[in-house]
Amino acid sequence: MSRLAHIVRHPIKSVGYEEIESASLTKGRALPFDRHWAIAHEAASFGAQPTQWASKRNFVRGAAGHPLMAIRAQTDTKSGTVTLTHPQAQPVTLDPLAQADQLIDWIRPFWPDTRPAPASVVHLPDQPFGDMPDPFVSLLSLSSLRALSHRSGADLSIHRFRGNLWAEDWPPFHEFDLIGKTLRIGGAQLRVVARITRCQATTVNPNTGRSDVDTLGALNRAYDHQDFGVFALITQSGPIARNDAIEVL
Repeated sequence: MSRLAHIVRHPIKSVGYEEIESASLTKGRALPFDRHWAIAHEAASFGAQPTQWASKRNFVRGAAGHPLMAIRAQTDTKSGTVTLTHPQAQPVTLDPLAQADQLIDWIRPFWPDTRPAPASVVHLPDQPFGDMPDPFVSLLSLSSLRALSHRSGADLSIHRFRGNLWAEDWPPFHEFDLIGKTLRIGGAQLRVVARITRCQATTVNPNTGRSDVDTLGALNRAYDHQDFGVFALITQSGPIARNDAIEVL
């Protein structure tokens, strides 16, 4: 039986990843504190603050600002503060909304000056700023990652793909066969709904913030697509933890 090897969240969209040991999933919601905040740039279509979900083109993101991919995060969910680190910056701990100017100043060196400048930090209650409007959780496979690593000629980090849940002990790309099926992980259940098509952010090394592997080319050459991982919806609330069994119902 497969197991849950990693749980990862990204509290500020494209600005830091963190691994966690457990989480409490809620039906119809995303992973708690995943894409909880986002940094809008000055050309965002909604102005300073959105009133509903907005697409990734409105925000600073790793596909355009490669150094952002090397940011790591640690969230204090009680205080609402996030500690951010980067190999080329001093660590900072802040409240993303209350200290938005400080956050923007901190990430500014990692965003190209040829792009619209970061302008505001946004948040909507119960609406994460994922790449899709639905409250998806992303599910990926370590065996698929090893297969792609072999095709790429590089040992690829899980953090290139900004996934939430990583399964171990599946055949490579078995997750595509699970679309339409329901999985039980710990006390929660999830329904797998669609593949995830990947972008240039996956070419960036999360340790260095530099593009160094043509992951999209490797996917297209080997599999004739650039999909990696699947989206799932939480259909039953419950706790999950690393090393929980993953059961197909």
